[in-house]
Amino acid sequence: MHITILFFATLKEKAGRPRLPLELDDGQTVAELKTRLAAEIPALAPHLPTALVSINQEFAFATDTLKDGDEVALFPPVSGGSTQPTVFKITNDPIDLDALVASITLPSTGAACVFTGMVRGVTKRGEAHETVRLEYEAYVPMAEAKMKQVADEIRARWPMVEGVAIVQRIGPLAPGTPTVLIACSAAHRDTGVFEAARYGIDRLKEIVPVWKKEIGPNGEEWVEGEYVPKPDDKANS
Repeated sequence: MHITILFFATLKEKAGRPRLPLELDDGQTVAELKTRLAAEIPALAPHLPTALVSINQEFAFATDTLKDGDEVALFPPVSGGSTQPTVFKITNDPIDLDALVASITLPSTGAACVFTGMVRGVTKRGEAHETVRLEYEAYVPMAEAKMKQVADEIRARWPMVEGVAIVQRIGPLAPGTPTVLIACSAAHRDTGVFEAARYGIDRLKEIVPVWKKEIGPNGEEWVEGEYVPKPDDKANS
């Protein structure tokens, strides 16, 4: 199928052109389009995690499917919005640490604290066992909404935090593969970025609907948490 991509503002400068005709396989999603653009136009890569997308002049999201003849626009958050960058997404794609840190880095940024979780091949705490792979599943629209809530809570507690990135991978993942990333940036290291990143991963495991199935030599089982959400876990409560 054939689509036309329009670039605006920063993305137009990084792409070096205002538009790009592109041929894609049928059924490609917005997320897959961003992955291809990052590979073909490396200068765009740091800006794609936060880039907004529209299809035929209507906002589009990572899992939306493209069709032949679509006009796709990529642009930064519109003027007048917050100057504090926030990234939150569920993805099947590998987590690009450098691109995500770049996306929450401002001219005033002097520190970033990053937490990355990964699949353990061997668990020694509790009942020791081996893991062949994990399979992650998420209720994507709610998960991304709750990620935004976590970012809002971080900023309410640590006002000096500038940028926040929260990314969770889903699908089958082998041992050693990064599964989740929480990153917080600020002007200095003593502004709460360490505490904010720790809070982010702990809070994600409480209220963001993501589950994992553990597959090992002796079988498989879903791993369930113990936290029960409370009324004050609602956003804007």
